[in-house]
Order: sequence, then C-alpha cells, then structure tokens
Amino acid sequence: DVVGEDDLVLNDETYTNAHGDEFTISMFKYYVSNVSLVKADGSKYTIPESYFLIDAADEDSHLQTLENIPAGDYTAISFTIGVDSVRNSSGAQTGALDPAKGMFWDWDTGYIFVKFEGNSPKSTAPGNKLTFHIGGAKPPNNTIRTTTQSFNGDVLRVRSNSKPQIHLAANAAALFTGTTDIDFATLSVTISGANSVIVANNYVNSFLTVEHLHN
Repeated sequence: DVVGEDDLVLNDETYTNAHGDEFTISMFKYYVSNVSLVKADGSKYTIPESYFLIDAADEDSHLQTLENIPAGDYTAISFTIGVDSVRNSSGAQTGALDPAKGMFWDWDTGYIFVKFEGNSPKSTAPGNKLTFHIGGAKPPNNTIRTTTQSFNGDVLRVRSNSKPQIHLAANAAALFTGTTDIDFATLSVTISGANSVIVANNYVNSFLTVEHLHN
C-alpha cells in the first residue's frame, strides 16, 4: 500500500492530499472481488468466489492466491472495488465477508467497501478525525466500482507448472483526488451516501494499479 509516491505507514507518517491538507492514517481496509483475467482478444476468465479483504495492518492479507486459473497468456486484470450487489444484499456471510472483519453495517445491511480512518488538522470533526467509510449498492448512491488494469504491454503466462505473480499497488491518496480534490475542512466524514459516491468516482481507476508481473 502507498500514499502517492510514499509507502503507507499507519499512525506515524504525515501525508499531504491533492488539496494541500496534511493527514495521518490509522486504518485502511478494502474489498477486492469478482476478479477476472483478460486475454488480448478480450476473452476473460472470472475466478469464482473471489472475495478478498486487504488490511494495511495485516501483512498476510496483501498476498492472495488465485487458484485453478486456466493456462493461457493474459494481458489485463479486472476486478470490483467493493462487494457486488448480489452479495451486498445477501446479509452477513463467512470468510472474507464475515461481519467479524469489521466491514459490515449492522444498521443498514451491506458491506463497507473501503474503510479509511485517520486525522487531519483541517478536519472539523471531533478530535480532528477523518472517517471515510465507502459503501452502498443502491442508486443514486451506488459506490460499487469495477475497473480493468492492463499489464502495460507485459503478459502473464499461466501454465500448469508455474506460479506467476501480479503486483498491485493500492494508493490511499486516490480517495481524495481524481474527479474531485477533497478538502478536509469541508468533507472529513462520509459513511455511505452522496459524498461516498464522490470518493468512489475519484478512486475507480487509480486506486489499484499494476506495478509489475513475475512469470
């Protein structure tokens, strides 16, 4: 995980968003789901039951294994940031979707897709807190976002006797810039709703990007 050009360090590092506001990060968790690998001709293989919860505080969560991928040459990866609408409205579930993971709203059945918490001197919330809990799957405030990230001209070569790797970078700063530069003085707390749509529109194509492959 990174914040712009810098490594993400919880609690101890100060960063600056695109608006020029300083901030620290105490929590950063997010769902990646419905992962597909795409070939040059546009055909894709969608990995069944692919729901992953990544937590900046849990190093083990950064390494996820995709099983039983058909042999082939793949040129891109497609995935959803969040949880698809079917699972989002199916109530509490198990595995990565277990409510015990702290990413489920009891008061409004559904998952938190991205959970960012921290502090900023610009925040007007109590304790100068930053609370960005992005979720919601119903119009007009649907924050489910799907993106396709190319391998930048490289090819992922999946074979029966190989274990290639895709290295993705998650950029927390992407929440606060893109279509809208977030000013923490006016937006420091969003828990679903219209402001979460603004954040989701910011990060849809720049939050998780491909760094490199290992074949």
